[in-house]
Amino acid sequence: MAEKNISLADQAYTQIKENILNLTYPPGMTLTEAMLTKELNMSRSPVRTAIQMLQTEGLIVSDYYRSMTVKEITDKDISEIYQLRELLEGEAFRLIFTSGRHEEYSFRIEEKVVRMCAAAGSLYDWEVADTAMHMEIISIFENERINRIYENNLSELIRIGQYSIKNGMRIPKTNENLKKMVRCMRKGNYEKAYEILKDDHFKIGKDRALKGH
Repeated sequence: MAEKNISLADQAYTQIKENILNLTYPPGMTLTEAMLTKELNMSRSPVRTAIQMLQTEGLIVSDYYRSMTVKEITDKDISEIYQLRELLEGEAFRLIFTSGRHEEYSFRIEEKVVRMCAAAGSLYDWEVADTAMHMEIISIFENERINRIYENNLSELIRIGQYSIKNGMRIPKTNENLKKMVRCMRKGNYEKAYEILKDDHFKIGKDRALKGH
């Protein structure tokens, strides 16, 4: 019975979290146990456990009156996330070239870009694939602490990324630009490759996220 309860709680956690990340439950939306148990067709116990897990992660917040809402995304959140990404990925991208591994990484990143192209029909799936591509870039550090920083911010990365797309960042154009970036990497052209990453993913992504916020 205990294993069944754990399994149901995990199922509830996975479904609620996905609904938060794919913006079915948008930032600021009020959630109630009654609503979630009805939508998930579960009893309150596993749903309550799932809520507690998501509160620990910071995706669900409660106020003094125990009202639950999906964590808001502020302009400050967006600016800080993009600053973090540019600092870490900018240094990682430079290291990929200075270590002479740009050709190897061009293939590793290309594999992720192919997945992004295949997921283009689903905004959420595309954003998850895009996040995996960025994780591939920072893997050059071989630093578990840096990996954890990204993993701790994955939920915000995915939600903010969808804001960017909903407010003018075009998936087909981004995919094509990333293919160009891969070709530049393969040729050893650091300046051009990083220019594409910086302009398309950092500048445009940030501007579009803030625009629709």
